[in-house]
Parts: sequence; structure tokens; C-alpha cells
Amino acid sequence: MRAVILAGGLGTRLRPYTTVIPKPLIPIGDRPVLEHILRGMYAEGLRQADLSVSYLGELIELCLEKARLPADLVLRFCWETEPLGTAGALRGVPDLTGTFIVMNGDILTNLSYRDLLDYHCERDAAVTIAMREQHVDIDLGVLHCDDGFVTGYDEKPRLDYDVSMGVYVYDERALRYLPPGPCAFPDLVLRLLAAGERVAAFRTEADWYDLGTVEELERAARQVEIDPGRFRLGERDAAAVLDGEAA
Repeated sequence: MRAVILAGGLGTRLRPYTTVIPKPLIPIGDRPVLEHILRGMYAEGLRQADLSVSYLGELIELCLEKARLPADLVLRFCWETEPLGTAGALRGVPDLTGTFIVMNGDILTNLSYRDLLDYHCERDAAVTIAMREQHVDIDLGVLHCDDGFVTGYDEKPRLDYDVSMGVYVYDERALRYLPPGPCAFPDLVLRLLAAGERVAAFRTEADWYDLGTVEELERAARQVEIDPGRFRLGERDAAAVLDGEAA
């Protein structure tokens, strides 16, 4: 299994924390979330990871050099000299062939990467997107109108959406649709659909936290405190979470 970890974002929604630490190094327990990602993937067969880095990338490289990762896990750092977007960054990763995972570097999840890969291969897709249901609470009254008259009224409704988890499987043929210059992942998906390529969606109920906001970071920390085993945290990690909460 090979993966590309997108770890070059500025993390503006987590400022001021990310003025001194990049998002992938945000700690969960006594390890950064990036280390949890790599350990979780390694447990399911990952042996090579390419890290696309830019902002504070030197800290990421130094941290992983000091981390006690498996000896047979090969890490390569690919430096993004200009922002290329969540799909365009793949052009800076050498020798991307076959099937590989692409994942944002600030996600805590217990998703089965092996099941995701198997699903992708079964559907012969150019790209497969891991997705789960997300609830959105609207704290206002929502009006339904027609020709200036109210036809319905929903007070503080809860809306349900299928959302991308920021974890994808690529077939190498998807890279042919990358345009010159920056390209965000949603734009690549639209280009694939316009070309008649298959884009699959893998539904999961796995736990998932996008640590791009303080609120999500706090939610993840609470869940890890309650049940650290859900995220492959060992006794050492769990103790650190509990000590941190007590402090």
C-alpha cells in the first residue's frame, strides 16, 4: 500500500496555534495526528508514504525523524514551492503509478483503508472518495416560498449530507486530467465526470474528525479520552490524553 499525505496547508482556521506548529503536528495524546495516520495505515499494509509539505515542513520532517515509526516504513518528502491545491500537489510526487491513497494530513479516523482500497478496485474507478453522513443543525427558522408567499416553515431543522472525509483512492489514470497550475480536488472530480470517468463513493460509519477547527479538535480530544482504543491508541497515548485533560 502506498499513500500520499497532503501536509502543506497553512491551517488558518486553527490560528494562533498554527503560527508555530503545522496542522499535521497537532497532538492527540502524546503523538501528532500525522503519526497516528501513518501508524493506522501501516497496520493495514502501508509501506511507503509521500508527504507533500510546504508551510513549516521542516518541523514535520524533524518530528517524523524523531518518531518511533516502523523501520520498514519508507517516508519521502515532496516540497511544494507554490500552492498547487489538494489535487495539483500530486504533480510534485514522483513515480505515482498504479493505485494509491491520498489523504489530508489533519484527519483522525479509524476508517479501514484496506476496505476502501478493495471497494475502489471492485468498481474500476478513476477516483474513490471516502464519505460519511454529516448532520448540520440550522439554528434559524427556514422558510419555503413560492412567488412571494410562504408555503412551509421548518423551525431549526437538521439537514443530512453525504460529505467527503478527505480520504481518497486514485488510479494513476486520474492524474492525466490534472490541468496546468493549481487544481483543487473538487475541480478534478468535475473534470473526471465531464470526461465520463468513474468516480466512486465509499460510504462508511467510521469515526472521523477533521482537525481544521478548534471545535473539531476539542471534540476529537473528548472522544479519545472516552475510548482511546477506537483510534489504535496504546496505553502510553491514553495516559497522556487523560493527564492532559486533568491539567
